[in-house]
Amino acid sequence: MEKEPNEWGPKAWAHLSAVRAQSPLIQCITNYVSMDLVANTLLSAGASPAMLHTIEEIPDFTPHVRALYVNVGTLSANWLPSMKAAAQLASQLGKPWVLDPVAAGASGFRLNACLELVQLKPTVIRGNASEIIALSRASVGPTKGVDSSHESMDAMEAARCLAEASGGIVAVSGAVDIVTDGRRVVGAHNGVPMMQKITATGCSVTALIAAFVAVDPPHAFEATASALSVYGIAGEMGMSMAKGPASLRMHMIDCLHGLDQAALLSRTNITALS
Repeated sequence: MEKEPNEWGPKAWAHLSAVRAQSPLIQCITNYVSMDLVANTLLSAGASPAMLHTIEEIPDFTPHVRALYVNVGTLSANWLPSMKAAAQLASQLGKPWVLDPVAAGASGFRLNACLELVQLKPTVIRGNASEIIALSRASVGPTKGVDSSHESMDAMEAARCLAEASGGIVAVSGAVDIVTDGRRVVGAHNGVPMMQKITATGCSVTALIAAFVAVDPPHAFEATASALSVYGIAGEMGMSMAKGPASLRMHMIDCLHGLDQAALLSRTNITALS
């Protein structure tokens, strides 16, 4: 498929430039495994991360953020009320918020928690194919931990259905990242397989989506696709210098920080899938 640089390259650059110019404050209620890479991803893109999850602080802090990011990776009964309170407040205040339903189908508790969060109207839901299928079916199915046992294309119809049911944007990570609002579907083709060998890359790109949506809430669909492509491009460029997952992690952060207009205009590869 031919890429569409005239349409998507400038969009991706505009979103990244806006994040760098505005440095939006992003509240992150994320898992213990991902906190470091999530924070560094946001910082390298130009955003301002706040790793704040205590329920007592949410009424004072959440009204001041530009977007909220909720990730259920290391979900516990103690954290779920904070996630719900922050999401509800963000929705009430008209602030975008993004959900990462990690391993949504792994247990009844986890699936029910994710469904409760979906009812609070996330602006974007980003997961792998198995997570999106589990959420769409709203039933507990076999999953492989936080990894996906499905390809992203397997979840296209489930993503459409979930987008229609939730009223938000749904993104499915995979060899091709899918983004849909229930009608339109695009695929972001950037990235390298080695990124899957680094824990929390999925968590981090979801945080980047939150930052991109924060600077362009009316165009959450375009902002989501742009974030996925930008993160993938950073991975591609980092891979040219990396010797393995550990060095790719370092170079990916550096490349995200240093991305310029020429790189995005030439490398952004997003195509219409419907």
